Amino acid sequence: MHDHDASRRRFLLRSGGALSLGALGGALPALAAPALIAAESARPTLPSGLQFGDVGDGRGTVWARADRAARLWVEVGDEDGFRRALRLRGPLATAASDFTARLDLPLPPGPMRRVRVAFEDARSGVRSDWCEGRLRPAPAGPLAHARPVRFVWGGDVAGQGWGINPEIGGMRIFEAMRQRDPDFFLHSGDTIYADGPIAAEATAEDGRVWRNLVAEGVHKVAETLDEYRGRYRYNLRDDHLRRFAAQVPQIWQWDDHEVVNNWSPAKDLAADPRYTVKDIDVLVRRARQAFLEYSPQRRGHDPDGRRTRIERVVRYGPLLDVFVLDMRSYRGSNSDNLQTVPGADSAFLGRRQLRELADNLRRSRAVWKIVAADMPLGLQVPDGVDAQGRPRWEAVANGDPGLPRGRELEFAELLRAIRGVDNVVWLTADVHYCAAHHYDPARAAFQEFSQFWEFVAGPLNAGSFGPNALDATFGPQVVFQKAPPHPNASPLAGFQFFGEVNIDPDSLALSVDLRDLDGRSVFAKTLTAA
Repeated sequence: MHDHDASRRRFLLRSGGALSLGALGGALPALAAPALIAAESARPTLPSGLQFGDVGDGRGTVWARADRAARLWVEVGDEDGFRRALRLRGPLATAASDFTARLDLPLPPGPMRRVRVAFEDARSGVRSDWCEGRLRPAPAGPLAHARPVRFVWGGDVAGQGWGINPEIGGMRIFEAMRQRDPDFFLHSGDTIYADGPIAAEATAEDGRVWRNLVAEGVHKVAETLDEYRGRYRYNLRDDHLRRFAAQVPQIWQWDDHEVVNNWSPAKDLAADPRYTVKDIDVLVRRARQAFLEYSPQRRGHDPDGRRTRIERVVRYGPLLDVFVLDMRSYRGSNSDNLQTVPGADSAFLGRRQLRELADNLRRSRAVWKIVAADMPLGLQVPDGVDAQGRPRWEAVANGDPGLPRGRELEFAELLRAIRGVDNVVWLTADVHYCAAHHYDPARAAFQEFSQFWEFVAGPLNAGSFGPNALDATFGPQVVFQKAPPHPNASPLAGFQFFGEVNIDPDSLALSVDLRDLDGRSVFAKTLTAA
């Protein structure tokens, strides 16, 4: 190789150019080979594997974490390997982001891609080993309508002290989901349980002993930024979860346990001896930062450029749009939820998110529109009582079967605004059991909406609860539910559930299965496209 060719290669690598075989006229240059240059301890490592996120619109996101300050490098190959790979120079991972880094990838339509990542030490230039995954691009182009779509969803991971149990193989449900070979995974919230200490042992059904893998900091509730980060690091120690994340792109949203149980602006921790930090706003800021650092989602900002939104639309080809909600960031305080006039006290989605959701649903040209809600619409989710002894509510429903009040006012406005929009399906988790609900204006106190389905799945590795009572305001009916015989049943009891959606490109039908810990369907429903 001539000297000027070598110099050109070095320049492209250092300047951040994307490298490919066509651009270089030969094989890709190697990053610094670490084993011959430095001691093994000098090499960066990837202790949390890699994750993919928000695949759609011809792109996707890859996420990884280093053990030190290091530069992310990504190669995108094909089924035959990385000989003609696209190489991308990523950002520098530093302590400011807990050494996490992410990069948007161009993903034109086609077959499965092989993707691998490595970190290059910021000081020595020594490279880590490659960490490899596989990624299926979203359908696009003239053949997009011919490709079936399959995805899985669920929420509630490592809750109620049921963490990673090596004796049963860890978080087995992630392997059950991986075996279904989905296009992506919709994570419906409670991605961690920051408020749930994980002890070395817990007592399960019939006196059985559940033995957790433990890690520094998980013995207490999370309060510091590093403690919140530590919960994500803990979950990613699970072999099944890392294998799943290296193959299945994820779409994350958050709920309450990323911060503390049932949090809202009025959350009062004064009487909770577990917390030395009593200011809920401080905890929310730290928890949000950790969530956004560890979520593999593509970064997007408000118009002022200061804030990454959790709510977003992921467009997955002509058959599917996914409308991801944020039911935490804009809510008013949990209350008796009986306000008669919309306002700050009854807010749940907030005015901007509500308006944008309605507009985006009306404008969607996808056959199916999935509303990804981190909390159910019609189930009653209590949050104790207020100072006057009145029931306080955590979700939308308020236990009053009459016309909409409180947070129901926003959803009445939304349902009225999208009346006549075809093929809208709601998916959720949160309540730690699985269910299928059908909403019909003929049964409802409020009737200005088109009938729709809501499907509930979870937990993925947490205590099982339920079932919850329904609120009749929007006319829901329980078509199916499966819950444990007693609250906080451990994963050993078998009441762990994920949901699966399949869209057939020929009939355009959407089929939903609710599946158990072993991947067996416990309920199935097929919906015909209008």
